[in-house]
Amino acid sequence: MSSSRSFRVLIGLGVSAVLSAFLLLTTSRAQQPASDVAIDPDDIGGVVTGPKGPEAGVWVIAETRDLPVRYIKSVVTDDRGRFVVPDLPQASYQVWARGYGLVDSAKATAKPGQRLAITATVAPNEAAAAHYYPAIYWYTLLKIPAADQFGGKSSIPARLTQTNWISAMKNTGCIGCHQLGQESTRTIPAALGAFESPTEAWRRRVQSGQAGQMMLGQLNNLGDISFANFGDWTDRIAKGELPFAKPARPQGVERNIVVTLRDWMNEKQYLHDLIASDRRHPSVNAYGPVYG
Repeated sequence: MSSSRSFRVLIGLGVSAVLSAFLLLTTSRAQQPASDVAIDPDDIGGVVTGPKGPEAGVWVIAETRDLPVRYIKSVVTDDRGRFVVPDLPQASYQVWARGYGLVDSAKATAKPGQRLAITATVAPNEAAAAHYYPAIYWYTLLKIPAADQFGGKSSIPARLTQTNWISAMKNTGCIGCHQLGQESTRTIPAALGAFESPTEAWRRRVQSGQAGQMMLGQLNNLGDISFANFGDWTDRIAKGELPFAKPARPQGVERNIVVTLRDWMNEKQYLHDLIASDRRHPSVNAYGPVYG
């Protein structure tokens, strides 16, 4: 065998060895078992996988009703589908995965100190996937009156400009208390009854609850077209219209988040403001009191 041929054989064997090692490493990383995820005794950890391997950038949600109040903690998976839900009070938790392009996975029961292998469920169609989109993706389907409808040319009060209207829709109106676009606001509750039109359904719905008079007044101040536009919005959604944009899964530092939710107050109280920090400076008041 010539020296040049021997050299080529050696190079080929070397490349094959490197490729084999790379494939082994890639496979082991992609198929990392839940038992390899490091956790403390008060954590629940594991991996989320789908038909194509690890599911990166999906939420893992742990919820319990065993405590004095309903308690939920959520985290996001890393590139290998790994997660750790940290610092959980001792209780029995329902744990599942939720992510864009998926529907909620089957719920598993776990306690702190356990690891889970969660199987993600791919959304069967666009409508099923869109169910989990952020509220704002649905809210953007609301139509805004054209500029030529202002200045006393329609039912909109003459004093209002289109800028005033948009401000009321996204800054100063209902949005201050409600996450417009989530499921309960983009649909009409059946319990409200039947109505002659979507417009009348909205005129009725905003009169519900302790703030009914205030909500009705806010939309009245925008003119009858406000009820019509909200009615048109929920009607189009009921008929199958979907958001025109799709959200991306969390990337990079967006995954470095732990969200803790607790029920508080009771069903007889109206005030519902709660703050632990400042969204502009989220490290303010770390581990400090919660104000409500």
